[in-house]
Amino acid sequence: MQDVLKLGIAGLGTVGASVVRLIAKRDNRLAEAAGRPIKVAAVTARSKKKDRGVDLGAVRWVNDPIQLATDPEIDVFVELMGGAEDPAKAAVEAALSAGKAVVTANKALLAAHGPALAKRAEAKGVALNFEAAVAGGIPVIKTLRESLLGNTIERVYGILNGTCNYILTRMAEEGISFEECLKDAQRLGYAEADPTFDVDGFDTAHKLSLLTSLAFGTLVDTKGISIEGIRSIKPVDLKMADELGYRVKLLGVAQRTHDGVEQRVHPTFVPKEEAIAQVNGVLNAVAIDADAVDLTLVGPGAGGDATASAVIADITDIARGHRTAPFIRPVASLEKPTRAPLTHHEGGYYIRLEVVDKPGTAARIASRMAQNNISLESIVQRRSGPVRGGTDPSQAAAPAPVVLITYATTEAAVRRALKAMEADGILISSPQVIRIERN
Repeated sequence: MQDVLKLGIAGLGTVGASVVRLIAKRDNRLAEAAGRPIKVAAVTARSKKKDRGVDLGAVRWVNDPIQLATDPEIDVFVELMGGAEDPAKAAVEAALSAGKAVVTANKALLAAHGPALAKRAEAKGVALNFEAAVAGGIPVIKTLRESLLGNTIERVYGILNGTCNYILTRMAEEGISFEECLKDAQRLGYAEADPTFDVDGFDTAHKLSLLTSLAFGTLVDTKGISIEGIRSIKPVDLKMADELGYRVKLLGVAQRTHDGVEQRVHPTFVPKEEAIAQVNGVLNAVAIDADAVDLTLVGPGAGGDATASAVIADITDIARGHRTAPFIRPVASLEKPTRAPLTHHEGGYYIRLEVVDKPGTAARIASRMAQNNISLESIVQRRSGPVRGGTDPSQAAAPAPVVLITYATTEAAVRRALKAMEADGILISSPQVIRIERN
């Protein structure tokens, strides 16, 4: 058996503490699987005094993450601090420059600086592994890096944020508002005090940018992602989805098109019969459509043990001497992606309109859709009564919701039709538009 592989762990939050605990728990079995013992040699975190529920008595404490990253007594630097910039960025750079292999769960860092860090790792001939950065315990990075190399991938998409999936699941099952459900999610620890990063889609976008690079051999391009969150979703949208045979999920989607690579994050109508529509609560799912196989991977996307499991899998690969280019190809071979404009996106759409309930409104809606060559699969209108307290027959009626499901059309056509309806003065409020994702 080879010498001990010594780890330096920066960050002892939920994930870091779980990594320490699981390594100690598996000990001999992990050594047998890896071909050598694996030991946590040194750690660093913001507070030395905090009780993390793990025994650190035999572990050396280092005060500074950069000092730990360059420590001659460690072989692998495990970065679990988080954040796109320093100290995480500086520490990872220092570790790679010192010839240390790096394992990280930091999707924000990789989305911002992934290719530059990968280039540094390649120059030193060391690993930069980040399985835990996308979808927690789901081994999607390894699947793309190793298992699907004989495939041409056409689309990768999925539920990449457990907070949003939990909120949408609760809203659909209980008919409660986004605001009410968010408060519950925060109370239960599923959402941060400031939930912006999750509910506005940025966390999903960071993860999607890494999947896109791995799937299509392109440079990471977070700025090329169209991002919409879930704040605008109302209980009525989820009720209508259920009636029409769909569920609503926040998806990150990357796909090849004739215009280039399309990357988008947004709430999506998914047919109930599809596997990804049945993934509820805090679970994540990633679907990969390729020319030889189609896969859907489902599992816990966050949490200490699930994420630590992915971190330890990366460490074990390093212990075995397995190393691949971080983004499959050398950075010099990664292509600059051609961004496919979202206006060129083709697919079905759910459109909910609040309109003036008067003669001719439905005809005007139909006319504007037809003028833009949009065919309707279904149209649902809920009748409304007169304005509350109104007695004058000529008085305008209360807003009437109209729901349209379109056949495949373009984003640009939908936007033109809605703009024309707005000019016609028949819309009471901004339309709700949700894309439909079908296989």
